[in-house]
Formats: sequence, structure tokens, C-alpha cells
Amino acid sequence: MASKTCFFLSVLIFVSLGYHTCLAARHLLDTPELSAPPPVPTIPTLPKPTLPTLPPLPAVPTLPQPTLPPLLSAQLPPLPVMPTLPKATLPPLPATQLPPLPVMPSLPKPTLPPLPSITSIPTIPTIPSIPTIPSIPTFPTIPSFSPPPSN
Repeated sequence: MASKTCFFLSVLIFVSLGYHTCLAARHLLDTPELSAPPPVPTIPTLPKPTLPTLPPLPAVPTLPQPTLPPLLSAQLPPLPVMPTLPKATLPPLPATQLPPLPVMPSLPKPTLPPLPSITSIPTIPTIPSIPTIPSIPTFPTIPSFSPPPSN
């Protein structure tokens, strides 16, 4: 029951809003066209302000150039020589004998029974062709609704 009431209420709102829209369009069509836009008012010209002249900027005094002491040209000491290390000699590895791997027993080769021979291949029945679907006729388009022209 509540869904029907909600539906009817939404239909009533939709119809009432659509009616006002049609009236607004009708009023727009009924308004006469203006032959020329109204003239634009002219803006009066303002007098140009006169700015006072500024005094000239003072001259920048020249500063004496600082003198830097010369850089020291000191020689770097040579890099120390890396001592050579004696080569280490390792004792030989003990010769340990690993036990031999166990011998795997051999299995007899499996034999399969022979495949049955197929004398002829069964025939597959043919599928009937699918009938073609007739084309759907095109419907004429509905012209959009517009209000009648105003006189």
C-alpha cells in the first residue's frame, strides 16, 4: 500500500514539474525579438593623476677589494705501501672412501594387452542448418514535441 502511495506521489510531482517547464518554453516563444540591443552607456574619462617626481637615488660608494692570503702549496705525504701477506698452505684433505651405493634390483618390463582393433568409424549424423532470422522492420521515429509557433 505504501509503495503505491509513493509511486502516485512521485508521478504527481513529475507531472507538475513538467507542466511548468512547458509554460516557460511557451513564454520564451511568445516574447518578441528585439531589433537592436539598447545602447551601452559611455564611461566618462577621468583626469590622469600627476605623480610627484622622486629624488634621484644616491650613488653606491665603491668599497675596497679585500686581499686574500695566498694558498699554501703543501705536498701531501706519499701513501704507505701495503705489506704482502704470505700465502697460506692448507693440509690435504683426508681421503675417506664412501660406501658404494646399493644396487637397485631390476624390474621386469610390464606388458600391456593388445588394443582392440576398430574396423570402421561410426558415422556422425549431420546437423540440420539453422534457419535464418528475418530482419526486424524499422519503426518510424516519433518527432519531438514542440509548442505551436506564436503569431
